[in-house]
Amino acid sequence: MYYIGPVLIVPKRRNPLKKILILNGSPRKKGNTAVLADQLIAGAKELGAEVEHVFLHGLDIHPCDACDYCQEGGRGCIIRDDMQDLYPKMLASDTIVIASPVYWYSMTAQTKLCVDRWYVLESSDDFELKGKKLSLLMVYGDKDLYSSGGITVIYTLEGICRYVGMEFDGIVHGSAMNIGDVFNDKDLMEQALQLGKMLGTPG
Repeated sequence: MYYIGPVLIVPKRRNPLKKILILNGSPRKKGNTAVLADQLIAGAKELGAEVEHVFLHGLDIHPCDACDYCQEGGRGCIIRDDMQDLYPKMLASDTIVIASPVYWYSMTAQTKLCVDRWYVLESSDDFELKGKKLSLLMVYGDKDLYSSGGITVIYTLEGICRYVGMEFDGIVHGSAMNIGDVFNDKDLMEQALQLGKMLGTPG
């Protein structure tokens, strides 16, 4: 006689749903950058991802004071502004999406103010954003990525990713000068949708 013990049924582990944070540095809440962000959101939500879209314009975000208070024993940033609300959102996300038009050959001032304040997330031996993904949605007035200055934004974010240990995963960019221009670029709209699906895929 053979004894067969109880069968242990181990439920399959479900891949956790992704959390995506979009940091939109455009001053226009209904501009081309926001339209692309909405496309990304639609794609990500098809896969069940949790997405939060934050408009940086209008938030109380001060420039970094270079006081190094945040580097002394992990005390956090001494500046009490809206970045204090953004830090936990960033740390809870799997992917941070920078969404910005190109202004004068770079990202907008609103975007750069926020990025400069990431310094607080660095410690002497590690960076709290390490292992997360960073993606980019970008529009510019010129038809060319190089003559518009868009390439400068890409180089900047690539350097940040190398330094902090993030993965630069997904860039959607195109020419859209006037409000609504982006609707005429079906390929660009589709790219934003597909990026959302890629970032929103569980696993």
